[in-house]
Amino acid sequence: MDPTVEAFIVCINRQDVDGLCRLMTADHLFVDSLGDEIRGREAMRAGWPTYFGMVPDFQITITDCVECGPVTAMFGHAGGTYAPGGRISLENRWETPAAWKAVVRDGLVAEWRVFADNEPIRRLIREQPA
Repeated sequence: MDPTVEAFIVCINRQDVDGLCRLMTADHLFVDSLGDEIRGREAMRAGWPTYFGMVPDFQITITDCVECGPVTAMFGHAGGTYAPGGRISLENRWETPAAWKAVVRDGLVAEWRVFADNEPIRRLIREQPA
């Protein structure tokens, strides 16, 4: 696996926002599983902490990957514990199969695209009392 992509995954699994930002291009593109886009390293500097606050033990596990030039396609699963109000409860644990596409430019991640069925966490969010 591309060493930049591997380092990016390590930062995700450590919830290391500064590390993630050091590995992103200034014009980084993040695309979530619904196709929503966030552009720019600084926008992601604000976005990652929000997600890690919602799922403080978020982890991705890669079981297979394929590289073609600057593109790495990864397959595995993602999961964590939805923690409304910062409270971790085992019944809010979720996991889903997932795939990712990373594009590396000049040793930095220019694009990170997620392909996953996020219904497991969406269900947990819907089920929480208001």
